[in-house]
Order: sequence, then C-alpha cells, then structure tokens
Amino acid sequence: SPQDGVVATSNILCLSGRSLQADLEKAAGCPVTIGNDANCFALIEALHGAGKGFGVVLGVILGTGMGGGVVYQGRVWPGAQGLAGEWGHSTIDPNGVLCYCGRRGCQEQYISGTGIRRMYRERTGQEKTAPEIHDHAKDGSDPHAQAVMETFLELYAQAMANLIVCFDPDAIVIGGGVSNLPLLYDEGRKRIAELVFDTKLSTQIRPNQLGDASGVCGAAALA
Repeated sequence: SPQDGVVATSNILCLSGRSLQADLEKAAGCPVTIGNDANCFALIEALHGAGKGFGVVLGVILGTGMGGGVVYQGRVWPGAQGLAGEWGHSTIDPNGVLCYCGRRGCQEQYISGTGIRRMYRERTGQEKTAPEIHDHAKDGSDPHAQAVMETFLELYAQAMANLIVCFDPDAIVIGGGVSNLPLLYDEGRKRIAELVFDTKLSTQIRPNQLGDASGVCGAAALA
C-alpha cells in the first residue's frame, strides 16, 4: 500500500498485514526499495529491453498467472492504490471460473499458462503443458487443444485491445512462459487490431528480451 507501506494482499500469506520494507530495512541495516516482480519486469524491459526508447510501456506477464506494470518516461507508475498493472484480476467473464482472489472470471484464469492447462484439463481430464497444447493445436492433431487455444487467443486479443484503448501505449512487452508462443505476435496482433478503434495498430507488441533476469535487474533499477 502506497499509503502506509503495509502489504495488503500477498500470495505469501504471512506477509499480508506486515510492513515488509520496514522489516527488511531493520534486518539489513540499510534503506530498501520495494516493488512487485511485474513492475520490476516492466521497468527493466522499458529501460534496457524490448521497450527501450518508448515513452509509455506496458509489461504483461503471462506465466503461472497474469500480471503487469506501467512505465511512463522511464519510471514505474504504480497508481493511487498501487494497483496499476494488476490486470490479471480484471474480470473478463462475470460468470466464469472462481479465482483464488474471490472474484469470478479473472483474466489470469484464462490468459496464462495455468489457464491454458486448466481449460484443457476440464475438456479432456488430461494434463498437458501450455506449449504442448499449443503445438498439438498448431499441427491439428488434437481438436481439444485447438478449441482451447482458440478461446485463449480470443480472450488474449480482447484483453490487450482493452489495455490499448485505456492506455494507448507505445509498446506492450510480453513476459512469462506463454510469451514464447509465436501466435501472440502474428495472429494475436491481427485480432487485437480488429478490436481497437484504429485497425492500423501502431502499438508495438513484443516478446521480452531479458528473460528470467528481468525481475532481479528491474529491482536494482527501481532502487
């Protein structure tokens, strides 16, 4: 929370209600800067990665979950409540799957590696990784995989188009394991363009350049 520095909601449950920054500063004996991993990812990609040279950069992480961050002119914009970039918990289907946050139909329940696996498991009762599902959809060997990837692609395009209409960013940088799927940048971009006001879409949609190092490097840049 920007107001009092207390961790409001954490998937590391013992941190909720604590001032992590104050605790770390006391333990380390030096000043500490706190930022979430998605903001750190967005910052370093804007400064030194796929978003370098752009004024407004959105980082979108599609991995185990879905998160992100907003960078304006080289600085993270956290928002009034520290919620900027938390689009993984924007509702895309009010009657959809129950999310761990207590809401239904959150974007990350569909537009993430975990979401792809869940949709496939619910259709087939079988477990496959997101890359496997993607590959089997692409080669036409599994109609269930094709249906899952079609749903994913449709919702991904809608989510990205919503971000573009709201922020009109210069660039969107995609991170997480799902960022390696080529369809995000060809068929995905085509569908996004069809959903925004101007089909001559100028927003760059790019895979990240810094990979697993982005969170660590972004934290250093934030400090």
